[in-house]
Amino acid sequence: MTQRRDDWPERSRAALAGALGDLRERLSAKADGRPTATAAVAEDSAYARLIRKFHLSPFERDVLLLTAGVEVDSSFARLVSDWHGDPARFRPTYAFALAILNQPHWSAISPDAVLRRGRLIRLGEGHGLVDTPLIIEEAVLHALNGLAGLDERLRPFASLVTPGFVSPGQQAAAVKVAEAWCQQDANGPRPKVLLSTPDGNDASQIFAAACRALELTGFEIDVTALPADRGQVEDIVAIWERDAVLHDLALLVDAGTAETSERRRLVTWMLDRLAGFVAIAGDRSPASNRSSIVRIPIGEATVAEQTAVWEAALGPLAATLDGELGRITEQFRLPTHAIFEAASELRAGESQAGTDIGARGWEICRRQARGGLDDLAQRLEPRGTWERLILPAAQVELLRSIARHARHRFEVYQRWGFRAQWSRGLGVTALFHGPSGVGKTYAAEVLANDLSLDLYRIDLSATISKYIGETEKNLRRVFDAAEQSGAILLFDEADALFGKRSEVSDSHDRYANLEVSYLLQRMEAYRGLAILTTNLKSALDLAFLRRIRFVVPFPFPSASERERIWRHIFPAEVPLDPVVDWSKLAALAVTGGNIANIALDAAFRAAHERSTVGMRHLLEAAHAECAKLEKPIADKETRGWL
Repeated sequence: MTQRRDDWPERSRAALAGALGDLRERLSAKADGRPTATAAVAEDSAYARLIRKFHLSPFERDVLLLTAGVEVDSSFARLVSDWHGDPARFRPTYAFALAILNQPHWSAISPDAVLRRGRLIRLGEGHGLVDTPLIIEEAVLHALNGLAGLDERLRPFASLVTPGFVSPGQQAAAVKVAEAWCQQDANGPRPKVLLSTPDGNDASQIFAAACRALELTGFEIDVTALPADRGQVEDIVAIWERDAVLHDLALLVDAGTAETSERRRLVTWMLDRLAGFVAIAGDRSPASNRSSIVRIPIGEATVAEQTAVWEAALGPLAATLDGELGRITEQFRLPTHAIFEAASELRAGESQAGTDIGARGWEICRRQARGGLDDLAQRLEPRGTWERLILPAAQVELLRSIARHARHRFEVYQRWGFRAQWSRGLGVTALFHGPSGVGKTYAAEVLANDLSLDLYRIDLSATISKYIGETEKNLRRVFDAAEQSGAILLFDEADALFGKRSEVSDSHDRYANLEVSYLLQRMEAYRGLAILTTNLKSALDLAFLRRIRFVVPFPFPSASERERIWRHIFPAEVPLDPVVDWSKLAALAVTGGNIANIALDAAFRAAHERSTVGMRHLLEAAHAECAKLEKPIADKETRGWL
């Protein structure tokens, strides 16, 4: 690339003025019959670069100079209007250019010739082609005067990509991008680069670093803002390619933001037409001409690379986080820009007295990392606590073990070296199985609350598709969105998936088994905690169970456990009748979920009567709940309630 000096505008204006003076002299000499030659122009100027980059012929060069001259020099306007015999017709026409310029050729203003195809000039209103005014594009006139700037018609769609901090791994990828762009065949198009990265924002940083290496200015196009009309998009592409040549620009297209099939087809069509320095962010390129694509896979940033970004963003404050920074980088995979935003927020609150900076950093990252997961799953507000979790001691110990594995991942995997030699996935996987209402979801809330992580519930019954391959695609979207957050994923009602498994008798059975395998594979690879809940543990074979790290059975609660549930179910503010007998309530053989429903219904009945919650309200609510379940109540279960 040509490095532009600080005096670029002055040199460019001087070069344009010199070229216009030379053209004026040549026209005068031609009128007088005197021989003349074109004067040399300073190579380090916008005018010289434009001629060279657009490969203008001498006639095309002079046509462009004429259109520029009438805008900046009144003598050219008088020359043109005198030739036309009309003061109002001060713009050159093609007839004028053919008559007074040297080496004229008709093809110069055809739609496919560089002046019009490259959007250097446009045609005004006229009668017949030869009498149509030729007008220089405003952006080209500014460029000839050494002024850099994007055409105003591109500004609604293109935004500047600002270079920022890049890790060593990202810098290495940026070098590959720059090298790929420079591998242009003598007569072939410049290859496009596909940045296959798990995060589009990191792709923009790599793209910006590659632009900086080649002294290009990088822009990203918002494909969601493009007009639907292909004719308008074709104009945008043409204007972009002209500005890219004029100002040494490169373009990043995030293909993943095209959400509808119509928009994806439009992006494919646009990419097939774009030339120059073009990079694509996404898993795969939508361009149809795959042969001109150089794919550069970008792996997930390592903990060390994430730590380096954090240290650069935090400065001296990084030392105060001590061990918490390791936990943060292990748990959250934030793109570079999000790390700097989180660090800025953390520095802004540094002076807050009585705050734990590590805990604040964790909460800031937790918010930053949510990304697009809110669009794919239901975020639950975890309110569960260990004290209110009523389960047998063995189950509680299993759950605490899950919490230990999730909390100390960084220390064990990174500091103690297990990451290097552990062949299986590093995710924490768990299966909660048992009848409905026994506390599986509540246990997930307890873990989320204890670990200070978001909890997202994914409805597998809505994720599964009858179309082959669609289930895996839906699951991939969920896991990809969750990767940077490290949130706890709760795959509720997994019966919908496991219930499809059977002996392999046809292709549908084989694909049902593949869907289960894919889910377990992604759960193992997921850095966070992924939990399956099911009522049908028997539907899983041993091969699948071996791939799940923790299997927690949730039994039907015993009478003593039901009594503890009853004692904890009512908030302290509820006015309870003193005769409420917890041991008698515990005789009703229902799950904790049913107990919660009965307690709530009884509270509403008492509120309606403006009385305290008594055994009568609870009995009525119990009958209503059991009727809903089609479960008859034995006399011994409610004996002594009234």
